[in-house]
Amino acid sequence: MKKLYGTGVALVTPFTETLAVDYKALKKLLQHTAKGVDYYVVMGTTGESVTCSDEEKAKVLQFVKDNNPKGLPIVYGIGGNNTAHVIDEIKAADLRGVTAILSVSPYYSKPSQEGIYRHYKAVAEASPIPVVLYNVPGRTGSNVTAETTLRLAAHKNIIGIKDACGSMEQFLKIAKEMPKDFLLLSGDDMWALPLYALGGKGVISVLANAYPQIFRKIKEHAFAGNFPKGALEQAKLLEINGPMYEEANPVGIKYVLSKMGIIAPYVRLPLAGPSEGLKTKIERLMADIKK
Repeated sequence: MKKLYGTGVALVTPFTETLAVDYKALKKLLQHTAKGVDYYVVMGTTGESVTCSDEEKAKVLQFVKDNNPKGLPIVYGIGGNNTAHVIDEIKAADLRGVTAILSVSPYYSKPSQEGIYRHYKAVAEASPIPVVLYNVPGRTGSNVTAETTLRLAAHKNIIGIKDACGSMEQFLKIAKEMPKDFLLLSGDDMWALPLYALGGKGVISVLANAYPQIFRKIKEHAFAGNFPKGALEQAKLLEINGPMYEEANPVGIKYVLSKMGIIAPYVRLPLAGPSEGLKTKIERLMADIKK
């Protein structure tokens, strides 16, 4: 799975003013991000998958396949808190040309660790392609512990985890005991470099939608063992990272991309567009990055 080393961009789904999928803007975004990312993540949380219909999801995936400027690998988001429905989605999806599925831990239900394990085991056994776990306690309300991650890592069809737990202790335990070919991926942009240092293989990034070249440099410095230089690149995004989530993801990153002229900033309810205060803050921080 070396094709998933480096930066995966959690693609936003651009919308028009009438909130239809904006395929013209999506093509521009694919061309822009191809300047520095290593693969595309389609219909993850950042892609507003929860407010896209099954038909829209399928069309967006096909569009990315058909308009992939560098032929980059594609990871497709299929997850939820109804195991049977997740399996049905996997069976219905056209996964030709898709490298792996990214599947979020069941949200809202807050299952036990045994429930999480059994859910992922069922998903992995139903999937015709490899599965990457996604642990994001801030959204799901529960944590996929290091012990559960390592237990799942033994499954032949589970190849890695996108982990946004924010716990160095948990990352260290996974890194220490994971199989040699298991992919430990950061689920938080600001943890990218630290996880590289622990033996992680990359990041699935929100900010890479706007700043793919910075993430390319972070990866190159990390794989060369030059962590001080990598830290200088990572630090360029330190101040703007927080505002990306102040009014929920992907509100912030869509506004950044709109100021770059790549997409419009529209989001679907229940999300709302950025406040005037957030717009002002983001514009100021974008100007600082250019310096």
